Amino acid sequence: MTTTDILEGRKAHIHEKGAVPFNIACEKQSVAGSVSQRACVFCGSRVVLYPIADALHVIHGPIGCAAYTWDIRGAWSSGPQLHRMSFSTDLQEKDVIYGGEKKLYQALVELIEHYRPKAAFIYSTCIVGLIGDDVEAICRRISAETGVETIPVHSEGFKGSKKDGYSAACNALNQLVGTGDTNGISPLSINILGDFNIAGETWVIKDYYERMGVEVVATITGDGRVDDIRRCHGAALNVVQCSGSMTQLATMMKEKYGIPIIRASYFGIEDMSKALYDVAEYLNDKTVMRNTQNLVRDEVSKLVPQLRKYKKDLKGKRAAVYTGGAFKALSMIRSLRTLGMKTVIAGSQTGNQQDYARLQELSDEGTIILDDTNPLELAKFLEEKKADLLIGGVKERPIAYKLGLGFCDHNHERKIGLAGFEGMLNFAKEVHGTVTSPVWKLAALHRKDVWSATSRQHRQGDES
Repeated sequence: MTTTDILEGRKAHIHEKGAVPFNIACEKQSVAGSVSQRACVFCGSRVVLYPIADALHVIHGPIGCAAYTWDIRGAWSSGPQLHRMSFSTDLQEKDVIYGGEKKLYQALVELIEHYRPKAAFIYSTCIVGLIGDDVEAICRRISAETGVETIPVHSEGFKGSKKDGYSAACNALNQLVGTGDTNGISPLSINILGDFNIAGETWVIKDYYERMGVEVVATITGDGRVDDIRRCHGAALNVVQCSGSMTQLATMMKEKYGIPIIRASYFGIEDMSKALYDVAEYLNDKTVMRNTQNLVRDEVSKLVPQLRKYKKDLKGKRAAVYTGGAFKALSMIRSLRTLGMKTVIAGSQTGNQQDYARLQELSDEGTIILDDTNPLELAKFLEEKKADLLIGGVKERPIAYKLGLGFCDHNHERKIGLAGFEGMLNFAKEVHGTVTSPVWKLAALHRKDVWSATSRQHRQGDES
């Protein structure tokens, strides 16, 4: 870190492996003025609950909150499409003054009568928290009058960050868990938590488990169904991928129903294989283990020869990874190594000390590890580390393109499945296509000028 200026309050959130003993600040409020890439509480709850396809999702607040999060997960459904509708009470100035409870009640009566959903989630936004609408009372009244369980989601945006929205979503889901019949569930059964069926990924993972001889009781929340969530407490094991969003629910189920938890990642050959073997070992069934061995052997033997042609062009290229949770970043580093690439920057929005410690152990010397970074900071490290590729989400895409870097969308806006063994092949194609694109030869000519201008503006800002 020789050329990058860092805000004083941000310095503890950045670590360069090998420079000093590992110590990184995380799980804190964003530094004022740093323009964090994090989203708000409401957004966090919406992305978690949104893929429950047969539920009604109603945003109690201004129309902008609904527009901001419409179809935000891009989660696919194998049946109902109700989740893709975006309903809002569209609070106006008069509602702010006199309250929006009557408007919410009337909206729910009409929507439930028309759609007859399995359940309804009612999201509170910032303004609802400020004016003090009693959303819980409205939900209780609607549940009693319609027979459709109507669940408040306490997700006022100003209460924290996206991670607090995950907690609000888990509290809402916990009201459904344990209310269904568990008869007929196999002892060789699991719930998949924290996979959101982006581009059909949940279907790929579910198919693997079923080929192993394992019953998947519920997928929470990718391609989710209310009735499956009601009975998911009958499963033998909870397998959690997105730990930031789903660990709280899994912990609640462990405490109340005694269901053990294992963490998993479905990205890359190593982590995908490990996820399947971990489940087989826990279930301790000879047939399941034999099926798992056959599945992994067959899938890997098909995949590896197809990766060679991409690895040839990508060997030695440098990548930066910035994800929502840090656990996914670990899989990205391993996947990039499979392709012959080196990760020079790795970071996340919501990682904890344990996640970052593992990230540090896995990284090469000199890798920059970032917690809750901001666009200017990330852009300057990309330049300093001479990255060829940035892997991130929609908020990071403009940074890569403005700098003239290849970009791979690994967040919930993408339309290509990257999970599973076939997902690893898709990932290799994506990375190869963008890193080797001839357009960057033209962008590189402009890149130096852009950076000179940015650095000049930054220096002028410091002087003023």
